[in-house]
Amino acid sequence: MSKPISPVAIGGFTVGALALLLIALFVFGGGQFFQADKVRFVVFFDSSLNGLEIGAPVKMQGVKIGEVKQIVLQIDPNATKIYKPVVIEIDRNSLTSIGGTPFPRAMTHKDREENRDRLVAAGFRARLEMQSLLTGLLYIDFDVHRDKPPVFTGLEYQGLLEVPAIPTTVDELRNTASEVAKRLHDLPLEDIVRDLSASLREIKDFIASKDVRKSTAALANTLEGMEQTVKTLNHNLEPLLANTSKTMVSTNALIKDLKPIVANTDKTLSTATATLDRARDSMAKLGGAVGPESELTETLEALKDAARSMENLTDYLERHPEAVLTGKDN
Repeated sequence: MSKPISPVAIGGFTVGALALLLIALFVFGGGQFFQADKVRFVVFFDSSLNGLEIGAPVKMQGVKIGEVKQIVLQIDPNATKIYKPVVIEIDRNSLTSIGGTPFPRAMTHKDREENRDRLVAAGFRARLEMQSLLTGLLYIDFDVHRDKPPVFTGLEYQGLLEVPAIPTTVDELRNTASEVAKRLHDLPLEDIVRDLSASLREIKDFIASKDVRKSTAALANTLEGMEQTVKTLNHNLEPLLANTSKTMVSTNALIKDLKPIVANTDKTLSTATATLDRARDSMAKLGGAVGPESELTETLEALKDAARSMENLTDYLERHPEAVLTGKDN
């Protein structure tokens, strides 16, 4: 007769099985069963995903904030294009506010879309970067690139919100080089080289022509003649300038000597004018003896005019003593 099964043993076995299940979930699941506070996005990269693996880190400013959860290839037979959706999972607990509290959890799809739009408007973009040159492994850098406009593919994948991606630095350099090469290829290089060769040939023929040689020789002769003329002028101008300097000194001395003479002449003429005025008065008193049209009266008038002219001349010489040498200006 078999022994009855003890309820305690059954209970212990059940509790042990549950404990083993929880331990297995925690060990092999990395504790994700208890960490439901995460949000997923999808990123469509145009760059090659060689080196990107599931579990690769998602970093912001060098700090891990999530990881890659899924990598898929989608082929569009109509457009013969391959799309590469990459699912990333962001841990909200790795992003906190200034006060240290985590951001409010987005419960609805609309809330998550508004949060995504705020991040995109702030300049956040996803880009592939290399973890190590030795291994060639890649990670996803989620950082601010305001100079890069957000580009969405508009594709739907598992109902996840899309985060815009930008090309890698290597792809940008490759694209720039390809664009430059394309523009160079479009240039009519053969025509440019042909025209340049023809222009160089014409310049060479022109330089070697007889006209240029004659012009060069004439220019050399002209320059040599100008040099000889300048030397002659320098040789002849030295004594001329010396004589001119001496003449200016003598002229200044003569002008200084003329000033007192002119002043004395002015005084003499003033005295003569006064004397003639007194003589005229005396002649007026002799009105009965000498008539207005007599020769004596005419003589006195002429003397008076001569005295006035001398006075004017003296006044002009006093104001312009250089007129003695240069003459009076008309």
